[in-house]
Amino acid sequence: MKIDELLKTGRRGLRTRPGTLLLGSTGARLWADYLDDAPGFSGALDFIHKLNMPLLFGIEHGGGAATVPSEVEWRPSHLTARTAFGTLRLEERKYISWEDEAVSIQRWHNAGAAPITLRLTIDPEWVARDGVIARGERQIEAHGFALRVLVATSAPALWSGLTLPAGASAEFVVVAAVGIAESDDWSALSTKATTAVATSGATLLANQQAAYQSFFDQVPQLSSSSPVLDRLYAYRWYLMRHTLARPGLAPLDGTLFYEGRSHKMSKTPWAPVGWEFSKLIPLSTPMHLVEARWHHDPQLIDGLFQVLAGTQREDGQFDARTLTRTIHPYANFMGWGAWQYALAKGLDDNTRAALPLLKHQVRGEAKFLATGGDSLPIQQRHQLTGKEYQPSYWYFHGYPDDPFDPATYTPLKRVDRAIYQYLNARGTAALCRLAGDPEATEFDALAEAIRTDVLDKQWDEATAFFYDLHHVTDEKAMVRNIVGFYPWWAEITGPEHLDGLIAALGPDEFDTPNPFPSVSPRCEVFQPGGSWKGQFFKGRNGCMWDGPTWPYTNSVVLDAIGKVSRANGHAQDALFSHFFWKYALLHFQQRDGVTPYLVEHYDSLSGEPISDEVDYNHSYLIDLIIRHIAGLDIAEDGTLSADPLDIGLEHFKLSKLRVGGREVTVRFDRGSGVELRVTGESV
Repeated sequence: MKIDELLKTGRRGLRTRPGTLLLGSTGARLWADYLDDAPGFSGALDFIHKLNMPLLFGIEHGGGAATVPSEVEWRPSHLTARTAFGTLRLEERKYISWEDEAVSIQRWHNAGAAPITLRLTIDPEWVARDGVIARGERQIEAHGFALRVLVATSAPALWSGLTLPAGASAEFVVVAAVGIAESDDWSALSTKATTAVATSGATLLANQQAAYQSFFDQVPQLSSSSPVLDRLYAYRWYLMRHTLARPGLAPLDGTLFYEGRSHKMSKTPWAPVGWEFSKLIPLSTPMHLVEARWHHDPQLIDGLFQVLAGTQREDGQFDARTLTRTIHPYANFMGWGAWQYALAKGLDDNTRAALPLLKHQVRGEAKFLATGGDSLPIQQRHQLTGKEYQPSYWYFHGYPDDPFDPATYTPLKRVDRAIYQYLNARGTAALCRLAGDPEATEFDALAEAIRTDVLDKQWDEATAFFYDLHHVTDEKAMVRNIVGFYPWWAEITGPEHLDGLIAALGPDEFDTPNPFPSVSPRCEVFQPGGSWKGQFFKGRNGCMWDGPTWPYTNSVVLDAIGKVSRANGHAQDALFSHFFWKYALLHFQQRDGVTPYLVEHYDSLSGEPISDEVDYNHSYLIDLIIRHIAGLDIAEDGTLSADPLDIGLEHFKLSKLRVGGREVTVRFDRGSGVELRVTGESV
């Protein structure tokens, strides 16, 4: 997989900020929310968390304003922009290295009749020139660190003004090395920056492309008869690299994945307000685990569970957090995700360290949340399953116009919360068995109790679907929420439930033009575009689960269909294929199959992106491609098999899979069938 070749496209910019540019490359701590269409690094730049740095450096010139936008080539590893300022021409290549250096390689040509002066600019509010470099330090009170930057250039004359005569050209490099006073001394920043500017631009770019590509050299390689599938698979691995972070400070001193690098925050310089995704959010961590398990690097989640240990509450739940703030806990399937990771990697140091935390999570939630006389957890706050404003919380009061009135709100025994607890109990039990821990039976018994309660209480025979329950009376809230599919995902259903699944996936239910809506269109308060009964009190991009489509639950429901189809002799392969390709195209701007642009949620009827958190990593799909499209299954005892679902491909090859130290290849050709090779031998 050559990531730059597969995903190369033209201009990418925020829908809500026309004219801006997106940068694919990110550092361990430094990234660009967006860049201005201008030389250098200006726009909204961030470090560890959201900062909105307006400028690292820029270039002033006398060529006048550009009358047309830059010609842009976007690649994951770097950005190329070609701009005309009157008769002055610029070709710039820029990137952010994993080592947190913002690098700009520029070539200017003066095609005019008069000389032009180029001048390097910095932010005088906090950065000052110091000989042939510039440096600055700024205290970031919100996050408890002192930000540092050191700027250097291969053309020191730029500080006072580099004159470009008529007909002449100039090439140079400008670098900003960014760090924090707590861990990056000035000599280290100076060494990084001055070493970079002493290197030719061509060498810098080649080194960056090679370093960036090295992440993708360590993933299973897919080639198929569908260019869209190949591009989609590459894009999902790009999302993993793009959101990979190593903050380097306690309490976030491990390697983790953010939900995204963009934000529901204001862009005011140095004063972002709102909700950011660049932090530990345990709701999405299990999705990252099931994707990361297929990467060859066992250190990709190094320290993650130690970070999670520092966020765990007495009740077993994991808090979201930044460096300085502890935020509320979200429901998740951490135990199941850790078990899936161990299935591929074995019981390594990371998953061994996780087992005590996962036991505590399951036991704590059983004790503190399942307080209604059975094994079903009660959800008090609708936001904390990550699916806020699901209509079932207001069902018992007739869906009031004002959802903020606590008198019209009902806590629920939620289907999703119950299934997470079931899967976490199953995953923890399996990890216990792998570790030779005799407590596996405790968690197996709890899982079976949850399974019985879900099937006995949350299934409605008359309407053939699963429903949330009143937290006291166990009365069903008759709202067909997306979470009603979760029991099929957890594989606790039987043949008697199959017709209900098929009916729920019909055109009158969840097969909208852009599936899967977060609630059936038959719900009387269904809103495909993110309002509550027409009220956009969270803004036009707000998080609402009363009708929009979310990639998060698309992954879960698609996974459920795949599991059901395989269990039923591939009878639902066509259904899986139908929804897979719809989901696939959701990942691309204008559904063009070329320009990657996945956001948080969509209008389930029109397909319009509701939010603008581009390159959002709040779902899983690599794992679905490997398990369902390639058909690879790992049994609890490590036995491998391949049984692909038919999505219309003529051929595919998935190679360089690593499972328990074995190298695995799955190959399919419509004429000759499926071949599974393990360590070079056909099995």
